[in-house]
Amino acid sequence: MSETTVLRKAVKIQYSPYKEEKLDQHGILMTRSENIYLVGLMGAGKTTIGRQLAKSLSVPFYDSDKAIEESTGVDIPTIFEFEGEEGFRDREQKMIQQLTQLEGIVLATGGGTILREENRRLLKETGFVVYLQCSVERIQERTRRDTQRPLLKTDNPRERIESLFKQRQPLYLSCADLIVDTGVMQSKAVVNQILEKYRLFNRH
Repeated sequence: MSETTVLRKAVKIQYSPYKEEKLDQHGILMTRSENIYLVGLMGAGKTTIGRQLAKSLSVPFYDSDKAIEESTGVDIPTIFEFEGEEGFRDREQKMIQQLTQLEGIVLATGGGTILREENRRLLKETGFVVYLQCSVERIQERTRRDTQRPLLKTDNPRERIESLFKQRQPLYLSCADLIVDTGVMQSKAVVNQILEKYRLFNRH
């Protein structure tokens, strides 16, 4: 796959306690990570934050969903319609395998990328994983007019978001080197905090 970049007040920061094997007694990551991977539910701000991070670092930005759309020539809802969620997840896994082979990138992953163990393994082994955590209420507010979310095409979107949050939260946490609460989104502050922790981690 070519390396063409795919176009498309409070911030809570904490180290994840779920990857302790990679942290020393001071909470500093012991392995070097160049890529930054953003994980989290739809509407958490992965694309917005990812673009700004990439600009700050002068590195390419990728969005795994947009990369899948570019490679197939159709949008995500169409893939869900003809291949179902499982078919989409197969394509997503292949794309994650390709993108994690690149070096020096910022990648915004799809909300369900972490559902497959192989994807979680690749993210953890090849980059610095940031979980953008966001409340159900805020996610519902941000996605209520978005017609490009196949999983929210239901009579009760809030119930669906709550279900996704409950299912995926442990998986996001299991991958995370850093957890950022973007519930009150000021993207510049979020980006600055992530960069500070990322640079600290990469000194060791």
